[in-house]
Amino acid sequence: LAPDHKTIADFRRDNGPAIRRTCVQFVELCRRIGVLKGDCIAIDGSKFKAVNNRDKNFTKGKVASRTAHLVASIERYFEEMIRIDRQEEGEARAEKIANLAQRCERIRQEIERLQEMDRALEESPGRQISLTDPDARAMATSAKGSGFVGYNTQAAVDTETHLIVAHDVINAGHDRDQLAPMAREAKAALGRHEMSAVADKGYFSGREILACHRAGITTTVPRPETSGNRTKGMYVKADFAYDAAADVYRCPAGEVLTYRYTTEEGGLVLRRYWTNVCQRCPIKARCTTGKERRITRWEHEHLVDEMRDRMSRDPSLMALRRSTVEHPFGTIKAWMGATHFRMRRLKNVRTEMSLHVLAYNIKRMISLVGVRQLLAAIPA
Repeated sequence: LAPDHKTIADFRRDNGPAIRRTCVQFVELCRRIGVLKGDCIAIDGSKFKAVNNRDKNFTKGKVASRTAHLVASIERYFEEMIRIDRQEEGEARAEKIANLAQRCERIRQEIERLQEMDRALEESPGRQISLTDPDARAMATSAKGSGFVGYNTQAAVDTETHLIVAHDVINAGHDRDQLAPMAREAKAALGRHEMSAVADKGYFSGREILACHRAGITTTVPRPETSGNRTKGMYVKADFAYDAAADVYRCPAGEVLTYRYTTEEGGLVLRRYWTNVCQRCPIKARCTTGKERRITRWEHEHLVDEMRDRMSRDPSLMALRRSTVEHPFGTIKAWMGATHFRMRRLKNVRTEMSLHVLAYNIKRMISLVGVRQLLAAIPA
């Protein structure tokens, strides 16, 4: 059987949801034959390039930068035209000025096009426009100046077998809303009542952690340092010890910060704590520049405290996460080559990634159990 490339392309285009379900069914097969237990999963995201050059992706910042560059070019051309008019004579002068005038006109037309693009950005999703693949978005990466236009691929990987138990492709450049969706999808695929999940600090979100807790998923996600006070030699919230029994905080100077009031910000219920003795404290300069140091506690912050305690008891959890998720992403990117995705639009890119995930899981299972045992399990 040797189907034509057009037949394969049509099959891939028309059967995206079925291909994705096949990935789920293969995970069920791995679980049924006892290879996949799914006690703990690692969740991570990786940026993959889309079929869209950076020069064909527009944001407000890019439009402003390109417009400023073009305006500066026109100013230089005008200065050059004035110089030529004053210093040169004859037909050569007229020809040079006419040539520069044509360049200025082309730049003016480009500026008008950018202004139209700027107006269109007001209505576009995510305030971005990609001309080749409209669903692709500019993605920042950890390396300076290495961003590209692409997609954010999410994966939940079993820490024991390194099988991908759940995956998705999104066009948001961050991971903070993906912890609960990925963990719940993995839990459903594994058929478990309870499960543990680890992720990096990019996934830290109170809402997501609470959603996982309510779904029976124990998460371990490091809390990012959002304040620069630590680098300045000042105390941060982690330096204040919470006494759950008394519902108070104890500061580095030994003073007690008591509960004052409850407020709501961004849909989160927050409790405020402080003491009135900060003005007399000998180490106030290392603590706050205000009248008193205030501590804010989320109503479900005990979940965050429990995560911190888990990481303190087992510091290897983050190393386990890295060693688990980097292998599948690295392998798939090596298969894809330098260009990564070949298809356009989010729904098609999701199908393409599902095919790669299915191929990865099949090869991984062959390494774990061999071809014969895997083939024998499929008809069952």
